[in-house]
Amino acid sequence: MTHAKQYIWQQPLWPKFQWNHEPLLEPLGNCRFKQGALLAQMKELGLELKTQARAEILTQEVMKTSEIEGERLNPDAVRSSVARRLGLPTAESSSARDRQADGIVDILLDATINYGKKLTEERLFGWHASLFPTGYSGLHKIRVAAWRDDRNGPMRVVSGPIGREEIHYEAPPAVRLASEMNRFMHWWETSHNEMDGLLRAAVGHLQFVVIHPFEDGNGRIARTLTEMALAQDENLSTRYYSLSSQIMTERETYYQILDHTNRGDGDITEWIKWFLECMVRAILESGKLLANVMLKARFWRFYAQTGLRERQSKIINRLLEAGPGGFEGGLTNRKYAAMGHVSKATAQRELADLVQRGILCLNPSRGRSTSYDLFWGKFDGR
Repeated sequence: MTHAKQYIWQQPLWPKFQWNHEPLLEPLGNCRFKQGALLAQMKELGLELKTQARAEILTQEVMKTSEIEGERLNPDAVRSSVARRLGLPTAESSSARDRQADGIVDILLDATINYGKKLTEERLFGWHASLFPTGYSGLHKIRVAAWRDDRNGPMRVVSGPIGREEIHYEAPPAVRLASEMNRFMHWWETSHNEMDGLLRAAVGHLQFVVIHPFEDGNGRIARTLTEMALAQDENLSTRYYSLSSQIMTERETYYQILDHTNRGDGDITEWIKWFLECMVRAILESGKLLANVMLKARFWRFYAQTGLRERQSKIINRLLEAGPGGFEGGLTNRKYAAMGHVSKATAQRELADLVQRGILCLNPSRGRSTSYDLFWGKFDGR
């Protein structure tokens, strides 16, 4: 049984939060400055590069929001899904399909493209159904497109081995969910014009996580709502930074600050400060990702007429995504064979072809295996 006033939703203030504005002024100002600088930078890019950047950011967001929950999606399936949804030509040549990847892409696009649409129970249920197209989470059948019912006991966030679990959080009982979510959706609509958009994104994320209305998928939907709140704040359907990627990088701290806040008295200053600072770091990281997008565009302009095999192009894109020196251990015959699903003999022939074309070059000796990398100096401006 839950102990009295152990969690934030049991406090007298709930569902209203308090925070101290003074320690938030600097991170909020910094976040606004970085946000504005990034949007100004994107305005200078052409439509093609903007579209490529959008696709890359969305791909990262889909993969990382799942990875935070310990689920690793097939990168090729995610890229294929993003390409199809955005109508990119690369979609035609990709056969990788994954219903779960499609579902996460769909809800993120719905949240950001249709950011002006009202948040309703039906819409949230639709998102949840897209997250779990089979009705299962792993091996377990779950309630889909419906609030949890707690038939198997209270909703708890736990870690550790069976029999020695540590309870990090216990959510409000299911009997309260209809009223809690009605109140949350009303707050979502009315707060849009009543508070700073970045503060609203932080507060909305926390509120949804506290209520934990679904049997599974609460974190992913909370981050989807954050994307929607940021789209509403910027009045722009496209994100050029991935908050989920940064949260994944800081995953341990993310869970620690949520754990601490969920057990607090309703003062959420520390949570908002961390959220704003995390967003600044996400925007700074996007600079590296956008640089890679431009690098990739330069490469394919340079080698547009080379007539490469689809398999070769796919593996080159992996190297481009990693960036100069970023593909750990270099591209070896064994790695090429594994990524291309071909024999080592075929891999060697295709590697030799890429070297002959001047696309790949030998890495300096790093052990017994010969390895290759892209001939970056030809097209990266150095």
